[in-house]
Amino acid sequence: MKANAELVDAARTGSAEAIAQLLEVCQPDLKRFARKTCSNAEDAEDAVQLALWKLYRKIGALRTAATFAVWMFRIVERECFRLFRGGRRSAMDGDHDVGALAALAVPVDLRLDLSRAIGALPAAYREVLILRDVDELTAPEVAQQLGVSVEAVKSRLHRARGMVRTTLMASGYWADGQLPSHTPSSGDQHVL
Repeated sequence: MKANAELVDAARTGSAEAIAQLLEVCQPDLKRFARKTCSNAEDAEDAVQLALWKLYRKIGALRTAATFAVWMFRIVERECFRLFRGGRRSAMDGDHDVGALAALAVPVDLRLDLSRAIGALPAAYREVLILRDVDELTAPEVAQQLGVSVEAVKSRLHRARGMVRTTLMASGYWADGQLPSHTPSSGDQHVL
């Protein structure tokens, strides 16, 4: 992304001019990324607009300028997924932690099959999986929201991930149980 650290730092401190310039500078890169990540052009445009709105509102919460690009790409990725799964509720209404993981380019057919596999889960497992892995709530937050114990959340999440993994493997994504070409590191949070 073409934004330099000085511009990001100026925007973080509240400079309206820097924020306006940052919005303009990062938009082309976000649009390119969104076209590759979202399922259609309309969702790509929506995801970019929502990401730019979040940038405008939340740039002061960014801890370091070095994480700016990852932060923005992660916002776009999450918005693409949210729009894809039909949750067209505006991200402007909710404030989500966007994490510091680099966005991974995932083929459209895999995203579709993943979405179907999650949709086919029993409701109790689907709720936990979405709250933990998509909305990125902590286990205690999920437990509180669903009115269950943290242990129940962990158990349901483990079972949900296993069911999704089994469905994807049965679809032929990983022959003979081999892992995909991107093997997550121990720091990665979302391992199916």
